Amino acid sequence: MSFRALLRTYSCRRHTRLLYRSLATAPNHDQSDPWLIRNIALLAHIDSGKTTLTESILHASGHLAAPGTVDTGSTTTDFLPAERERGITIQSASIPVRWKGWSFNLVDTPGHADFGMEVESASSVVDGAVVLIDAVEGVEGQTKGVWAQLDRNGVATRLVFLNKLDRVGASLRGSLLSLLEHRLHRTPLLVSLPLASASSQHYQLAEPGITGLVDLVSLEAWYWDTPDTEAGNAHQITLDPALLSKGQVQAPFEDPEHPLLQEILPARTKLIESLVDGSEPLMDELMRLSDDSDPVSPYLRIPGSSIMPALRSAVLREEVLPVLAGSAWKHIGTQMLMNFVGELLASPVDVEQKEEKREREKGGEALTKAAREEVKVMAWKVGWDKMKGWMTFVRVYSGTLTRGATLWNTTTGEKERVAKLMLIYADQSVEVDNLPFGSIGVVLGLKHTRTGDTLVSNLRTRAPLRAITPPPSVISASVVPATRNDTFPVLEALASLSRTDPSVRISEDEEEAQTLVHGLGALHLEIVESRLRDEWGVACAFGRRRVSYREGFFGLEPRRVEEHWQRDAGGKRVGALVVLNVRSLKEQEGEKDDPQWTGNAVVYNNEPLAPPAHESSSLDPLFHVAQGIQTALTGSPHSSLPVIGLHITLESVKLDYGSPPSVAASAASFALRKVLKDAGRGEIREPYMAVTVHVCEEDVGKIVKDFGEKGGEVQELGANAEAEDTYPTEGIYVPPAILTPSAMPSEDGQGTIRMKRTVQAVAPLSKLLDYNSRLRALSGGQASFEMAADGFRTVNEARRLEILREIGRAY
Repeated sequence: MSFRALLRTYSCRRHTRLLYRSLATAPNHDQSDPWLIRNIALLAHIDSGKTTLTESILHASGHLAAPGTVDTGSTTTDFLPAERERGITIQSASIPVRWKGWSFNLVDTPGHADFGMEVESASSVVDGAVVLIDAVEGVEGQTKGVWAQLDRNGVATRLVFLNKLDRVGASLRGSLLSLLEHRLHRTPLLVSLPLASASSQHYQLAEPGITGLVDLVSLEAWYWDTPDTEAGNAHQITLDPALLSKGQVQAPFEDPEHPLLQEILPARTKLIESLVDGSEPLMDELMRLSDDSDPVSPYLRIPGSSIMPALRSAVLREEVLPVLAGSAWKHIGTQMLMNFVGELLASPVDVEQKEEKREREKGGEALTKAAREEVKVMAWKVGWDKMKGWMTFVRVYSGTLTRGATLWNTTTGEKERVAKLMLIYADQSVEVDNLPFGSIGVVLGLKHTRTGDTLVSNLRTRAPLRAITPPPSVISASVVPATRNDTFPVLEALASLSRTDPSVRISEDEEEAQTLVHGLGALHLEIVESRLRDEWGVACAFGRRRVSYREGFFGLEPRRVEEHWQRDAGGKRVGALVVLNVRSLKEQEGEKDDPQWTGNAVVYNNEPLAPPAHESSSLDPLFHVAQGIQTALTGSPHSSLPVIGLHITLESVKLDYGSPPSVAASAASFALRKVLKDAGRGEIREPYMAVTVHVCEEDVGKIVKDFGEKGGEVQELGANAEAEDTYPTEGIYVPPAILTPSAMPSEDGQGTIRMKRTVQAVAPLSKLLDYNSRLRALSGGQASFEMAADGFRTVNEARRLEILREIGRAY
C-alpha cells in the first residue's frame, strides 16, 4: 500500500471513530418502539459480498464517511487480525444502523462452512435475513446450508439480494431459476430489475454493467450518471404509466426499444397477481381500476402504497420471497434494499404475536402483562476484549434490561449482575442505560454465562429459550506449548477461546499426555492457532491435524444395567445407584440423535436430558448423571474414540444416605462403560465431506479421476440440480437473459466468457487435508472449491485397521 493510500485509510478510520463518538449522545440509538426494530442477519456462500454490502449500508446510512474494502483490510466488521489478513469473515459482528426511522440491528456472518457456529448463533436471535447470492454463480453449496439454518431456527421473513450484477457472466435469469432449481422457495418475486445501461446498444455488445434499477413496487427508476457510483447520489424518477403503456421513451431510457422498458409491465403484472389472492384491498382496487375506461393498464396504475401492505403480509405468511438486484461494490441497490428490509421484514412484535398465536392454537395461554414485563434475554454470543473483559451479546425477548440489574441463569441457576450495557459498532462501543424489548446489545460483567444460555429476572421463570448447539467436530490437533512455563497460560487461553467459540472443543489424551483441540475443519484450526497467538498472546504450536473418527454401536440389543457404585471418602462410605436402559438408535425407523449429545440420545421421564453445559457444583443428581454419561461417551473402551449411535434412558438415580450428588457421575459413567465393554467393539465411522469444485472444462477429467483414487464418489457434474426436483416456473416472472447482457452469447454464437464446470462429490475428510495444494496442481491454479461436513460413514475392515494403527489402538 502506498503512503498516500495508507494516509487516506487512517484518515477514514479517524473520521469513523469521531462519528461513533458523536453517536454516543445522539437520539438515534432510541430503540424504544419495537415495531420499528429490525433484527436482521446477512448470510451467504463465501465470497458473495456480505461484508461489502455491510460497508455499503454503513456508508449509505451515514455511519461511515467512506466505506472500507475487504482487499485493503479496512472494513468495519472484519476487525480481527486474521480476518484482515485473509480477507474473510471469521466471527459474526453486530452493528446498529438507523435508516428512515427504523432501527436495524445488523449481523454480518461468515460464509465459510468451518465457521457455521457463528451463523447458527446469529440466526437463533434475528427476526429476518438478507440472503446474498452471487449473480454469476447462483445458489451455491453454503447458500443452501445457511438457508437450512434459517429454517431450523424459525427465521421466516427473508429477502434475497442478487449481488455482483456488474461482473462478467452475471445472470438475472439464471440466478432466479437457481432459486427454483435448488428449491429455496416456490414463489420468488422480483421487486426490482437491473438497468445495465441507458442505451439499448449496450445490450447488443454482451458486456457487463449496471447503472441503475427499477423499483417495481413504487414504479421508480434509480440511476447514476457515472460508473464511479456512490451511495446517495442516485437520480430517482417516477415512471409515467401512460408512457410505459404506449412504449414511449422516458428517462433514464434513451430509446423506446430498450430491453428493460419492455419488461416493466409483465414483471409488475406477475408481482401483483402473486399478491391479490391474499389481499382483499388489493383485489378490490385492481377490480375498480379494471372496470374504468382508462386505456392504461391497471397493473401500472396501482400505487405502490397499495402493493406494499399486501407484499408485507405475504412475506410474513412466508408465501413469497422478495428478490432484489444490485451491486454492493458499486453501492447500487443498497438503499433500495434497506427500504425493503424496513417495509417487509418482521419486527420483534410480529414474531411475538406469531408465537402467541401458535401457543393459542396448541391450547396454551398468552403471556400476561406481568410476564411480558419480566426480563428474559438470550446470550447468543460471548466475546473477549483485553480492555472490557467478557462481553456477552444478548437479545432481549421480554421486558427491559437495565444497567445494574440482577439476572439468573436458567441453565446453571447462578446469579449474574449486569455491570454495563453497550451497543457495539464492530470494534467500537457506546454505553447505554437500558436495552428494551426486541433489541440486541452487549452486557459486561457476566462471569458464568455461555452461548445459548437464557437469563431471567424472575427466579421462578425456568422456561429457557431454544438452545444453540454447536455442530460436531471433525478434525483435531495436539497443542504443544513452546516451553514448560507456557503450559498453564496455553490452557487458560484455550478455555477462554472455547467460551467465545463453542464449536472449539478441548480434550485430554491421557495415554499420550496431550491436549487436543477439536474443530470443524482445517481452516478452523488454523484460525484457532492464530487467535491463540494474536489475541491471547500465548506461545504454542499445533501438531499434525488428525481426523475425528467415531465408534458406532448401531447393532446393540436393549440392555438394562444397575450400578451401585461406592467408594470411601473422608472415612465414610458414599455411593449411588444408577439404572440405565441402553440400546442402539433405530436409524432405519427414522429415529434421530440429539444434536446436544453428538450422535446419541439421552432421555429421562420421556424427555431429553440436557447435557452438562457448564462446570458447576450443582446439587441436582441429574446434572451429575449427565456428566457421567458424557464422560463415558467421549471415549470407547475399545478404541478411545467418541461413541455414537446409542439411545440411553435414565430409569432412576438414588444416592446413598449422606452421599454427595457428585458420586452419581461416577456411577453413571461406570455403568455405561460396563455396557460398552460387554457389547464388544463397534463399527468405526469416519467423517465425509461434500465437496464442490469449480473447474475449467479441460480439467474435469483430472478432478474426477482424483476423487476416484482417494476413495471419493462423484455425485454430479454441472451446476444445476435434477430437473424433476425443481419448483415450477408457472405464475412467476422469469426475466429474459438479455437484461444481464454479459451472460448472453455474442452475435457469432460464441460465448463471451468461458464457463466453468462444477463437480460435486463426497470424499473422506482424511483424504482432503491437503486438497487445496492438490487441486492447485491438478488445475494449474485455475480451480476453486468449497466443502462442508456430510456426516459419518462406516468404513470397511481394511480401512478400520488403518484407522486403529493411525490412533495407536491396533490389536
